[in-house]
Amino acid sequence: MNKKKDALASFKSRIEKAAGIIGFFTFLSRIFGLIRDMVIAKMFGSGMVTDAFFVAFRIPNLLRRLFGEGSLTVAFIPVFSEYLAKDRKDALRLANGFLSIISVLLAIVALLGIILAPWIVRLQAYGFGTSTYEYRLTVLLTRITFPYVFFICLVAFFMGVLNSFKHFSAPAAAPIFLNLSIIASAFFICPHLKIPVVGLAIGVLIGGFLQLCLQLPWAIRYGIRIIPSVDTIHHPGIKRIGALMLPAIFGSAVYQLNQFVGTLLASFLPKGSISWLYYADRLVQFPLGVFAISISTAALPSLSDHAASEDKERFKDTFKRALSITFFISIPASIGLILLGEPIIMILFERGAFTHIDTVNTSYALMFYSLGLWAFSGVRVLVSAFYAMQDTKTPVKIATVALLANFVLSVVFMKYLKHGGLALGLSLASSIQFFLLLFLLIPSIGKDILKDMAKDVVRFSICAFFMGIVVYKCRCYIPITVNTTILTCIIRLALLVIIGTLSYLIFVWILCGKKIFA
Repeated sequence: MNKKKDALASFKSRIEKAAGIIGFFTFLSRIFGLIRDMVIAKMFGSGMVTDAFFVAFRIPNLLRRLFGEGSLTVAFIPVFSEYLAKDRKDALRLANGFLSIISVLLAIVALLGIILAPWIVRLQAYGFGTSTYEYRLTVLLTRITFPYVFFICLVAFFMGVLNSFKHFSAPAAAPIFLNLSIIASAFFICPHLKIPVVGLAIGVLIGGFLQLCLQLPWAIRYGIRIIPSVDTIHHPGIKRIGALMLPAIFGSAVYQLNQFVGTLLASFLPKGSISWLYYADRLVQFPLGVFAISISTAALPSLSDHAASEDKERFKDTFKRALSITFFISIPASIGLILLGEPIIMILFERGAFTHIDTVNTSYALMFYSLGLWAFSGVRVLVSAFYAMQDTKTPVKIATVALLANFVLSVVFMKYLKHGGLALGLSLASSIQFFLLLFLLIPSIGKDILKDMAKDVVRFSICAFFMGIVVYKCRCYIPITVNTTILTCIIRLALLVIIGTLSYLIFVWILCGKKIFA
């Protein structure tokens, strides 16, 4: 019994250590991402030009989720982990064969994207029309950024390989290079171009290439051959990965598909709506990326190992702990963003072409996005559990329901809440997705997990509620206004964040004691 407990503790420690590594580099990436957005906001504001760039950048980003981080990673890791546990050389043959196939396919996708850019933009931003300057600019930017799909999907493949070997640092650090590339392009390329925003698109392309270069030395070290090899493409495991990928292409990327729907609908709203939603989403992505995605990414290889060895106890324990940690962080983060969203946006973006009106509108969208942060985070963990069991059909079915729900809810709410209605529609649709996934996962993990989860949610929600009261009261004595100097605003915001964090931890300690998680 003691050995079993020690083994479970070891797996918990491994996941938390991996999540810590991923979270650290993701935190750095998000910081540079915020700096990137601050630079873009200052130089280009939130008008027609930025709308065009964000639409163009979102298209390859969507494909990255569809074919890269989403379907490729979650389909590849469980199968690769299974072969790796049996025969390392055979597993490497599988990886090399799969790399050879996707390299060709991705090159074809990138070429088609460049050729079909006018029709892709028409689909993504129908409200731009086809004869406006905004439409033509978006097409140009899309053609420049589309080859990014080739680089970033290969990065996702190497991420799957390295994560299977329990190496998390290089894949987690990769996005930092994209942000640095765009920042550098904004200062050193944009000013020298006739259409300055084109420099940002060039920065995206350079960033994708640099991210790929970062992975190669580590991949080669673990035995991956970066030169395509014909003799490995007939490995039987490739068919299994392909069978998992087809439904996973849709199922694992529902959040991005929902964002796609939001962008399409926002193109019919007043100018700047797309940008306001983008900036708000970026702030929500900060806690989502640093914590929720880090936890689910770190948990997937271990969940896959447990599923392959049919160790239900460890699988259940790993899943429960990952979900508890996710709620522990996402619930107070949601309340914090609602209460401090406007001063955060004001400090980060309100300068240059980004006005106070933009701050108010971005904060409005952030409030509705924040309501769904717990669901965005929880869905990531739930989807990882299904894919670890090599079940891709269930997430697809639920993703379809969530996508339809998002479209209907967004259309209804945008009539009354404008761009805020689009954010609210996404939050509600993700909540529906979470509960449906959890309900369908119960037969595999047992009903008793519901009691543990409910206990965690109630405790963390109570603590976060009292934390919110403390922060709200403190805001009356620590005001952050447009008339306050930027340095004073930063100090006061930092003080409020520290007060909120400490008060939350104190309330958790009082309510939960040393045993935080059920």
